[in-house]
Amino acid sequence: MGDTCGMHSREEAVRLADELGGRIHVALRDDGLDAELVVELACLLYDKGLRTPAVQEVLERATAHLTARDLARLGEDLLRDSGFEPTFALEPGLWTELEQALKRVARDVRATGIPGMLRLVVPDWDDSDQAWVEFRGVHHGNGIRPVAGRDPQGALASVADAAQEVIMEMIWGVWPVCSVHGLGLRAELEDEMVVWRCAGAGTHDVALVGELSSERRE
Repeated sequence: MGDTCGMHSREEAVRLADELGGRIHVALRDDGLDAELVVELACLLYDKGLRTPAVQEVLERATAHLTARDLARLGEDLLRDSGFEPTFALEPGLWTELEQALKRVARDVRATGIPGMLRLVVPDWDDSDQAWVEFRGVHHGNGIRPVAGRDPQGALASVADAAQEVIMEMIWGVWPVCSVHGLGLRAELEDEMVVWRCAGAGTHDVALVGELSSERRE
């Protein structure tokens, strides 16, 4: 079956692989994956020079012999091989998770007396479909990939980090600050919880992200 590949330029293969990855992602989610989609993606990856076990298996096996379980396994493997990540349009729940995280970070902004509103945006100039935290009408620092929304705590850590970047840029100062040592805090994942951590006095946790109004000092 590999002889049927090689019909696309490298640039075209990259673009088509992204589009096809989205279709396969949706089909896997909805339990309706068709063998034709799997074969087409395998060919496109072959065109790009990828010779992974999944690509080789799809191109060497007869399509009629691929069971539904085979297709699901190979579809997932091909998405991983291609580096596919779902967009917010494909998985709106990823955006929702980031918005929930932003609400928790916004509580800390209010608790520390910093005026201004946070919101998530996808700028027109960012064709990577990343979310950015906007503060006082400005977005700065790091974008947040949609996959960050797969895990609530991962989403919270990513949003807290991005919010901190833009807030400090706008206030020209450190935020948030440890009330004990006067040092800046960083959002870090600890025991499946995201905490604001101070580097002073041997490092200590100040509060959970979203609970700076009730600091826990150590």
